[in-house]
Amino acid sequence: MKVKVISRSTDEFTRERSQDLQRVFRNYDPSLRPQEKAVEYVRALNAAKLEKIFARPFVGAMDGHIDAVSCMAKNPIYLKGIFSGSMDGDIRLWDIASRRTVCRFLGHQGAVKGLTASTDGRVLVSCGLDCTVRLWNVPDPSVMGCDESSGGSSTASAVYTGQNAYRAVDHQWGGDLFATAGARLDVWDHNRSQPINSFEWGVDTVVSVRFNPGEPSVLATSGSDRSIAIYDLRLSTPATKIIMQTKTNSISWNPMEPLNFTAANEDCNCYSYDLRHLTQAKCVHQDHVSAVMDIDYSPTGQEFVTGSYDRTVRIFSKNGGHSREIYHTKRMQRVFCVKFSGDASYIVSGSDDTNLRLWKAKASEQLGVLLPREKKKHDYDEAVMKRYKHLEEVKRIVRHRHLPLAIYKAQILRRTIVAAQRKKDDRRRAHSGPSSVQKKPLRQSKIHGQIE
Repeated sequence: MKVKVISRSTDEFTRERSQDLQRVFRNYDPSLRPQEKAVEYVRALNAAKLEKIFARPFVGAMDGHIDAVSCMAKNPIYLKGIFSGSMDGDIRLWDIASRRTVCRFLGHQGAVKGLTASTDGRVLVSCGLDCTVRLWNVPDPSVMGCDESSGGSSTASAVYTGQNAYRAVDHQWGGDLFATAGARLDVWDHNRSQPINSFEWGVDTVVSVRFNPGEPSVLATSGSDRSIAIYDLRLSTPATKIIMQTKTNSISWNPMEPLNFTAANEDCNCYSYDLRHLTQAKCVHQDHVSAVMDIDYSPTGQEFVTGSYDRTVRIFSKNGGHSREIYHTKRMQRVFCVKFSGDASYIVSGSDDTNLRLWKAKASEQLGVLLPREKKKHDYDEAVMKRYKHLEEVKRIVRHRHLPLAIYKAQILRRTIVAAQRKKDDRRRAHSGPSSVQKKPLRQSKIHGQIE
């Protein structure tokens, strides 16, 4: 004989707080709820409006430098730590949580152009226009007691002097090698005072270098000759190179898809490439109205952030042609460097006005500890917005952004220039012989050639 016993969880009918209303149970049978879609649409509309109301992305500024912030680096083992270098040679370690300087690294006599930390977070490598590469011992996060107010600073543990100025540096993932970019590409070892390998491939200046996170022996560089080159340290010669229409300022690999990388270009766009097919870009990300100076991928690999000469910071999806978010302030000037935090929750930008600024990766995200009921509400609002995002009214609210007047006018001017160029190409093609002028998509038209 079977006996059915009615049982229910205490969490389903008890209140979390005494101020909460008593929970009401509903039957979600579609036949009993003919207005379900209409109700969900109104909820999606309200959620989109509330997201705009609560959008407060700016968290705070970190001031201390006396010259423009030129480069930044993350500490792989310390979530709250970030390094910054300025044009006057000052290098600082910041605590993001308290937004204060934890330690200073003094020694460079010129602008610091590159910073990187080793995988274990114990060594900081810096390079600059004073033709030196310096290695620093990073203080242990657990005993990080040196403070700027108490005069805490560190001296370089090793100094390597070169013949030319250095423009960028990057450390190998899980190894002891690091690469510097300048008049040539040099590969160094921590225990040697001279480069163990050097590469030159017909370029005046190498402006950026990035090691591949999946294959430690592969690295990518961009040069002043508008090239993007791929090197393999296991070979004695470079692997491949493409020539673009304009110069690439920075490169970032996707940490979750190491075959893909995105290049920040002078022509206001970013180009995502597949390492195996460099003849055309996978995606063109466009919205900036001036040169894109720096780029950094989120640890999740789903988004990346860019900083531009037009004084804005934008967030793109890895497959999105247009940005989902734009950050700007009245006092922020040209943005030279941007970084995602290690937990993908925050963004740090360094600009020409000597400040580092801390932003939320999601503008309307609620900070602090969330109750289970609040988290469910946020998840539900996000789900209904995603379900009805194709409808005109919801799409208009979600996409709307307030822009500075200068950028708004520059966008209109840029659209006019692009439309005029497109019309010019169409007329040239219409008045030429059959197949004499081929129409190239934007993903191919910016690439002038590939050299193996």
